[in-house]
Amino acid sequence: MAGRIEDYALIGDMQTAALVCRDGSVDWLCLPRFDSHAVFAALLGTEEHGFWRVGPAGPEGAPPASADRRRYRGDSLILESEWDTPRGTVRVTDFMPPRDGAPQLIRVVEGISGRVPMRSSLRMRFSYGRVVPWVHKVGDRTVAVAGPDSVWLDTDAETHGRHLTTYSEFTVTPGDRITFTLSWQPSHKEPPPLPDPEGSLEATADFWRDWVEHCTYHGPYREAVIRSLITLKALTYAPTGGIVAAPTTSLPEEIGGVRNWDYRYTWLRDAAITLSSMLRTGYREEARAWRDWLLRAVAGDPENLQIMYGIAGERELGEAELDWLPGYENSGPVRVGNGAANQLQLDVYGEVTEALHLAHMTGLSRNDYASLLQIKLINYLEKNWDQPDEGIWEVRGPRRHFTHSKVMAWVAVDRTIKLIESGDADGPLERWRELRDDIHRDVCEKGYDKERNTFTQSYGSQELDASLLLIPQMGFLPPDDKRVIGTIEAIQRELSTEDGFVLRYPTAGEEAGVDGLEGDEGAFLACSFWLADDLAMIGRVDEARKLFEKLLSLRNDLGLLAEEWDPRLQRQVGNFPQAFSHVPLIDTALRLTASGAYGG
Repeated sequence: MAGRIEDYALIGDMQTAALVCRDGSVDWLCLPRFDSHAVFAALLGTEEHGFWRVGPAGPEGAPPASADRRRYRGDSLILESEWDTPRGTVRVTDFMPPRDGAPQLIRVVEGISGRVPMRSSLRMRFSYGRVVPWVHKVGDRTVAVAGPDSVWLDTDAETHGRHLTTYSEFTVTPGDRITFTLSWQPSHKEPPPLPDPEGSLEATADFWRDWVEHCTYHGPYREAVIRSLITLKALTYAPTGGIVAAPTTSLPEEIGGVRNWDYRYTWLRDAAITLSSMLRTGYREEARAWRDWLLRAVAGDPENLQIMYGIAGERELGEAELDWLPGYENSGPVRVGNGAANQLQLDVYGEVTEALHLAHMTGLSRNDYASLLQIKLINYLEKNWDQPDEGIWEVRGPRRHFTHSKVMAWVAVDRTIKLIESGDADGPLERWRELRDDIHRDVCEKGYDKERNTFTQSYGSQELDASLLLIPQMGFLPPDDKRVIGTIEAIQRELSTEDGFVLRYPTAGEEAGVDGLEGDEGAFLACSFWLADDLAMIGRVDEARKLFEKLLSLRNDLGLLAEEWDPRLQRQVGNFPQAFSHVPLIDTALRLTASGAYGG
């Protein structure tokens, strides 16, 4: 069985990523891109679906030992895992060098003390664990081939095949370094170049050191902010600037449940808020790359704006189920593709416009088409803002007039008015000022429950929704407005768990809820960060700090967060690591630092 979600570490090369468990097993890796088929899919099944473990050799049939210590080397994505065994101590260093050629996963085994017997067990299974490749030797190299893919293993250790698995057994003493490199190449091409593991390790360390130096945040939460920024950078597809929501698919929002989705795509919402966090911490180049990606993806058709695209801007993301995979801890189905791509989510127009506005305000070089796109988006919203939609949470039930969607439509119009007022775009200023006022009035009349003094999830409903916490953060109403304070307190009262974390909205257990799905889910971590932000904004800064630091304690030992926290099982759930969790972590750290609301 796969490890707990928080047992995994992330390594990546800004084109794909691998998850490495505490026992030294790589249980998830898609090649050559984030959204490619997995060659290791044990995370969503068993070892029969592909894995690669490197660690101390135990008795045959005994469970592998977990590392006694692990860490990232400084501010990087270079993972170091150490085992203390009765025979000595050994370290395994795992990384993926940033690339302009073949993707590589490199593993370096280093003897620290004693004489430690080691074993590498490599089971490659293409097409998400369904296809057994043809494995053979080409000189000193081992190659696995299936259809269009080939994966090459280069190592200075002896290898042999057994039970459709490639093994290496060796012993390391102090100072010994044994390297393994796995490289992907299209099967019809020449073999990839022979790797240089030590040179690649040095170059990877230099890359991350240089990148982190650009960070402008130097506050008390710098460690958490830097690790989150590195994670967001790792989720960026370097060739295009697209940003995936997570590098995984179908990690469940409820263990044993059906809320299992493919997050290996670029959601405009997630990417826009990621861009905003990077701009606030000094990373303008990533912002420019994402803006260019957006302009290519939307092209000349903003009226048909999708909520998500492929990492190169692909529009077709058809959803399918992989019935040969049982799912993480038997949480089926396993899905690839995402049917929500064709939903109407009006809030996306606000998030994209807010990101473009922030880029403009922080001095990112002007792009005339970006301004034109913004105007075209408002032209569409002017005709459609009053339509029901699926909303921020991508409900699979009936469309509704979601309050958050209307608020974000107001944001889109407001930021575009500011763009026109700055002289960098032309548009019907007075008409859109009236539109802004109309949307504001509509939300305050139809999305607000006067008797309970709270905004509601949708017009005419009694339900609450954590996305309402964004009302003051977007400037729709000031933080000291009684309606804002009432909404914050209602969400604390009705959507908070015993631990003080926040659910997105009420679910209905065995019945289909507002989202059209049965089952429940954990506390959505982004929402809990939003609550900390709001508490700081209304002056409850000590409470905000305590909640924020409680959220930081949920990170795994490497500083990583999944999408949700299961308060019943006390564990992380959902796709991992999740951009939509790390972005608000950064934003809340910046807000608390600015307010002085931190301990020590």
